[in-house]
Amino acid sequence: MDLAKKNKKVSYAKWGYIFLAPFFAAFAIFTLIPLISTFYYSFFEMYKDGMKQIGPNFIGFANFKKTFAVSAGSGLPDILRYFKNTLIMWIMGFVPQITLALLFASWFSSVRLRLKAQGFFKTVIYLPNLIMAAAFSMLFFALFSTRGPVNNLLVDAGILSEPYRFLEGVWSTRWLIALMNFLLWYGNTTMLLLAGILGIDASLYESAQIDGASSMKMFTKITLPILRPVMVYVLITSLIGGLQMFDVPQILTNGQGTPNRENMTVIMYLNRQLYSKNYGMGSAISVIVFIVTGILSFFVFKSVMAEGGRLKGGKK
Repeated sequence: MDLAKKNKKVSYAKWGYIFLAPFFAAFAIFTLIPLISTFYYSFFEMYKDGMKQIGPNFIGFANFKKTFAVSAGSGLPDILRYFKNTLIMWIMGFVPQITLALLFASWFSSVRLRLKAQGFFKTVIYLPNLIMAAAFSMLFFALFSTRGPVNNLLVDAGILSEPYRFLEGVWSTRWLIALMNFLLWYGNTTMLLLAGILGIDASLYESAQIDGASSMKMFTKITLPILRPVMVYVLITSLIGGLQMFDVPQILTNGQGTPNRENMTVIMYLNRQLYSKNYGMGSAISVIVFIVTGILSFFVFKSVMAEGGRLKGGKK
């Protein structure tokens, strides 16, 4: 009798797998299979010469060797040079982004300040994240062009004697790219950090306040250590997004990384290979970007979390 009842029991575990099946199917079709194909074709010579298709011919690691070959007149392989450009522009945008996001998140979550109209300010801060990066880049391209409104204002105000060529200087172009990335993403970072701060137990702040701790002391000793996992998430996702930087510099530099390819990012370099139908080299560059992203993300995660462990150990 007990055995019959046991057999009649409905198993609901299968429904979990049924609801998860669409995700895994989509992941396999749109992510896993292309990823495996990219690794596979990175070992092949495959490009178009006019109307003629060359390959696929297996050539081993030749594409990777060619990628790291030092070009004439340059002390670095092109891909390392473009990685350097990408990281410089990412750091220039991320440092003010995380600083301002932390400041805003602290203000919005502060019981002492009790800021009014927080919903309005949060909406305004997050709005740039909803704008397409390509449209934002076209706006900046028009604003900071030689005959654009910014130059006209500076010349009319007497600050400049003649229009400044913002898009022809290495560092002026980098600062514009960093500024756009900062404006596009600081609102999203603010919301993530704010959610993390609001999840902290309020009794910790109340106890510290009773003990006479200042706002800065509570921020450095309570908020930042507890917020560390969220900070790691923000840092790693921002790093991944930074290494994939493409649309903003592509539009501002007309796809050339001008001047002298000093603003060429690694994904712009990849796009040039794919545009020229050199799929073997494109696959090799994609694999290198994937590996570098994984290594840097792992290094960031381990170093930040290890620092957190040392701080906790020091308290003990």
